[in-house]
Amino acid sequence: MAAEQRPKPDGFAIETNDVWRVYTVGDQDVQALRGVSLQIAPGTFHAVKGRSGSGKTTLLNCVGGLDRPTSGVVSVLGHSLSEMNDEQLTRWRRERVGFIFQSFGLLPTLSAYENVELMLRIAGAPRQSRRERTMYCLELVGLKQWAHHRPYEMSGGQQQRVGIARALANQPELLLADEPTGELDSTTAREILGIFRRVVDEEHTTLMMVSHDMLVDEYADAVLELRDGQIVARH
Repeated sequence: MAAEQRPKPDGFAIETNDVWRVYTVGDQDVQALRGVSLQIAPGTFHAVKGRSGSGKTTLLNCVGGLDRPTSGVVSVLGHSLSEMNDEQLTRWRRERVGFIFQSFGLLPTLSAYENVELMLRIAGAPRQSRRERTMYCLELVGLKQWAHHRPYEMSGGQQQRVGIARALANQPELLLADEPTGELDSTTAREILGIFRRVVDEEHTTLMMVSHDMLVDEYADAVLELRDGQIVARH
């Protein structure tokens, strides 16, 4: 079951205004983000790059509502995240955002099908639509024939594909990916990036991906360069 055609949202999918995130470590303040302002159009693929410690993951976490900025405004899909309490944020993430991580995070005792379908069960989707959407997502990432295999029977690239299918199960408007190709060889990384490009084009999803991978430049609509908690370039 393909994603329903969504009306094009007004404004930006992601907008941040002068976002700072300061952590206190011992008796010192660490400025992870320093006045980050950005605007990302809906239905686009944006990569965020920079050295370790540049603030990439902190920015992703603030956009996903997993972390709250010290100051500044984060607006995502028409919502100001600072105006939402923890319960509202949890529901918003579950219904509108998909997360993909470097570590895959699959449940080892469940098959690929069950890992993906679980998200739809949690959402209370009817049985028939669960099956249709699960198989569509697995087909989208090229794993229809592997639906009943468990993670230990799959390669790292195949496990990451299951992770992508799981993140897509509830038809999120926003996908957030943190170093999803970090543990993959270059050939497999290209396959995963190609899937991301297809997801953005066919599912009309906005994708924000943190990466060190040079290959991402070939697939993303735009690349944001972070250095010391600030955006220093966009290309």
